[in-house]
Amino acid sequence: MKNKTINSARIPLYRDAGFELTDAATTSKAFAGEAKNEHEPELYIYSRYRNPTVVAAEKEIMSLEGSKWSLLTQSGMSAIDIAFSIFQNGKKVRPWLLFSEIYGGTISFAENILKNRRGLDIRSFVPVNEKYDLRAFELLMKSLRPEILYIEAISNPMLIVPDAEAVIKIAKKYSAKIIVDNTFATPYLWKPLMSGVDIVIHSATKYFSGHGNLTAGVLCGNNISYMKSAIEYRKLAGHMISADDAYRLHTQVQTFSLRFRQQCFNASRIAEILVRSEKVNKVWYPGLKGHSTHKEALKLFGDKGFGGMVTFDFADTDGAEKKKRRDSFIKAVSGSIKLIPTLGDPRTILMPVEAVWGAKYPEPGMIRLSAGFEDTDHLAKTIIHGLQAVK
Repeated sequence: MKNKTINSARIPLYRDAGFELTDAATTSKAFAGEAKNEHEPELYIYSRYRNPTVVAAEKEIMSLEGSKWSLLTQSGMSAIDIAFSIFQNGKKVRPWLLFSEIYGGTISFAENILKNRRGLDIRSFVPVNEKYDLRAFELLMKSLRPEILYIEAISNPMLIVPDAEAVIKIAKKYSAKIIVDNTFATPYLWKPLMSGVDIVIHSATKYFSGHGNLTAGVLCGNNISYMKSAIEYRKLAGHMISADDAYRLHTQVQTFSLRFRQQCFNASRIAEILVRSEKVNKVWYPGLKGHSTHKEALKLFGDKGFGGMVTFDFADTDGAEKKKRRDSFIKAVSGSIKLIPTLGDPRTILMPVEAVWGAKYPEPGMIRLSAGFEDTDHLAKTIIHGLQAVK
């Protein structure tokens, strides 16, 4: 019996593990087409290969990022793995250079998987006084001539913004392929592909989803040969997102710009309150003039905003006292601001930095706040209440 066409404006949710191919000739045609690794195949075969609900969600993200293709995965880390796989062609490769202030999971992946298990030469470029030195960067690029450069638009948790356009120009001068993790900035603030980047990745768990109820990753690009390589690796490594998560993500992405705009606004309000408090020693937020890379952020993002993240540290010289202040604040705001180790949620959440990163960020009073898109006045009162509770 033929399926009835339903007059719905929404994409269907295809939970099929495998798709009907009717006869041997059609099956042969489907598998011959599958070998071409097209983004949207003529005939679907198996949901680990491609799924129409997933493809529909990918098209929604393509329109946001301004890319010719995007591929969804089940997590941000799987997107990172696929992005690296595109350029990992045997042992005869030049060194790979990663900026040091990037997501801790990426650093661990580079060290434990790329370096220790796959034998790649992984190098790191470290900022000075929470700022990347372009002259030192060019000298390193000239001597190292890395095959890959990997950066983040806004770092985690110090929120360092590189002079990305200048960094990209230098990297291209020395023939490096460039991967940008744009999770914190999002395409709302910056579209790296328009600046000549090769691959853009996101933890779609964060702002693209924005509701803290699914995990997903995505990589985007314009080079079709990279896409075909990525599709093949995703298929063979099993990094495909589920149709159910892709369906929900498709609906959530449609409100992304509205949500993220409010999160940027709320973050700026939080930063203003914190920077005025005598109980706070330092606030890291690119929108503040005192931030080490405020000029770089202005140059890259213009007047669109500075992201939804704020990091701060309590004032005191004694580490034990800083911990007490940190814990008092966390307890005081816990009714509205939960301690959840992620970011991009609808409501503002927080994370104690030293408890997560340990020796890398040893200041025990540091807290990373992820601004939600809740009512700004209520959020401001909550932050003020938390500061008042700190003795």
